[in-house]
Amino acid sequence: MTQPAEPPLLEVRQVTKHFPGVRALSQVDLIVQPGEVLAVIGENGAGKSTLMKILAGVQPPDDGEVCIEGQPVTLDSVESALSHGIALIHQELNLADNLDVGANIFLGREPLRMGLIDKPRIQAESRQFLDLVGLQVNPATLVSDLTIGRQQMVEIAKALSINARILIMDEPTSSLSTREAENLFAVIKDLRQRGVSIVYISHRLGEVIELADRVTVLRDGENAGELSRGEINRDAMVRLMVGRDISQFYQHTPHPPGEVALEAIELRTPAHPEHPVSFKVHAGEILGIAGLVGAGRTELLETLFGVTPAIDGEIRINGSPASVGAPREAITRGIALAPEDRKQQGLVLPMSVRENMSLPSLRRDQRMGFLDH
Repeated sequence: MTQPAEPPLLEVRQVTKHFPGVRALSQVDLIVQPGEVLAVIGENGAGKSTLMKILAGVQPPDDGEVCIEGQPVTLDSVESALSHGIALIHQELNLADNLDVGANIFLGREPLRMGLIDKPRIQAESRQFLDLVGLQVNPATLVSDLTIGRQQMVEIAKALSINARILIMDEPTSSLSTREAENLFAVIKDLRQRGVSIVYISHRLGEVIELADRVTVLRDGENAGELSRGEINRDAMVRLMVGRDISQFYQHTPHPPGEVALEAIELRTPAHPEHPVSFKVHAGEILGIAGLVGAGRTELLETLFGVTPAIDGEIRINGSPASVGAPREAITRGIALAPEDRKQQGLVLPMSVRENMSLPSLRRDQRMGFLDH
């Protein structure tokens, strides 16, 4: 007699979720096996983040069920998900950067001794979990003193400290350097070898090809298809994501560039005054600026926008010299900046969407000193 097949570690069955006026998920299925890296991909708005929040206990589903090792479970809180071994590592890390590494790993679960926090135990046990992710750092180090890549390793160590069997990683390399990303990949592969399952969300298909054992594709809140390891390639993933062959979807039509719209001549930024930068951007043209972390890409854009005015060189807009000493002057001249850190630099989160959209045009939209609604 054949033995019944082992149930998957995690199974999502026919999960549906609605928000006012929006169907975020519709009868979505998902399976995660022990020790597997499952990539979940899809275009923006496909429902990836909503599904992961349901698995992490952040949001409840409207319909359907989630099973752990074949048994239905209720994930009605983050604590409930953690108790079942599911941990979500957000794209924007959830660490208290004013606390040290050890305090973050045991935050909310501090061991006590005679009614007081047992700091020596926190330090000792933190080292064990940091060793598991290959992070050689003193647990007494403030999180604010770590790079983003190292902070991410602290998040993984924190998840392992609660015996997480399923790690959900949401765009984990979005703020990492190439070397930090390679370190993360090594940790993911090591965790897989030790039986930890990884649900990996990324728009970077090259990472998916390197890491994933299987790929699940979502499109418009529904299952669009699945790829086994041997079927994973860029064209197959894109075809499932957009619903058609990409060569038919995005036609690249060469066109002659227009006049020079923006020109930098021997521009020196405060961050890298020893390296002058020159380039031209024509009307109707997309210019890519590439470089490693620390190469000065962000600083160059901030100088063009007047956040950190140039210390030497010249900026020309439509052929005429332009003084851009402040963001207000850049906006007046038709320059806009979408900053790297949208939460800290791009938006005022307590304010409404309408109020945020009006910020660049307050002077234009005011009437006798008051905003003209």
